[in-house]
Amino acid sequence: MNEHSVTVYVVSDSAGDTGELAVRAAAAQFHPLAVHIRRAAFIQTRESIDAVIRAAKADNSIVLYTLVIPFLRDYMVEQAQLIELTAIDLLGPLIGKLEEKLGRESRNEPGLNHVLNADYFRKVEAVEFAVRYDDARDVSGILKADIVLVGVSRTSKTPLSMVLAHKTFKVANVPLIPELVPPKELFDAPAHKVVGLTINPDALNAIRKERLKALGLPDTAPYATSDRIHLELAHARQVMERIGCLVIDVSNKAVEETASLILEHFQR
Repeated sequence: MNEHSVTVYVVSDSAGDTGELAVRAAAAQFHPLAVHIRRAAFIQTRESIDAVIRAAKADNSIVLYTLVIPFLRDYMVEQAQLIELTAIDLLGPLIGKLEEKLGRESRNEPGLNHVLNADYFRKVEAVEFAVRYDDARDVSGILKADIVLVGVSRTSKTPLSMVLAHKTFKVANVPLIPELVPPKELFDAPAHKVVGLTINPDALNAIRKERLKALGLPDTAPYATSDRIHLELAHARQVMERIGCLVIDVSNKAVEETASLILEHFQR
């Protein structure tokens, strides 16, 4: 594992949303360093836990688990200690304290915070939408989206799409590249649905250099040069002005902070 990145396995006997959101919140404090998340959801057997533990140990990762089924939680604790793997129990201590204070045992049923209601289905649909229309893979999503994010590479378009999806917004994102003509759909979409993401050139330069290092590439590649960054930002500014959309400067902002600003704009 690169010294500038780490992988966290999120292990759950339910969907794993709670654990992933906790990891993303913590990871935001280390931006632009990379924290990769691998979700192991709907774990029901000891064998499944064994597989995750082996994988995490092999690449020196961290395990964060939200297991509420007692025998699975106990097995995770036992096996992680056995091989000296860093494993963090997100729910266990809190459930224990609640049992103590309330004077009754928990229901020990996974997924109770995901009661199959309309809001949950909207969230699932929004996450699937964000994945399908990420990075302009299919430009038809621009006109179907509740929110369209545009900006140059490394302005947090994809993580923002996922955070907003968990708020049930269907989000498409479009990278702005000088050599590529922006899709026609971008200008056909209502301007109030489009949000432009911009960033300070020096901040972007630092982020891109860290990204290159994480990929094992020299930080002198054209992708991270000052001239290239200024060219891309100037092109993006022209496109955003043509659209007439809201523009947010994401310099030194955590993804959650930018998402809050976007939500405020759409909830007016």
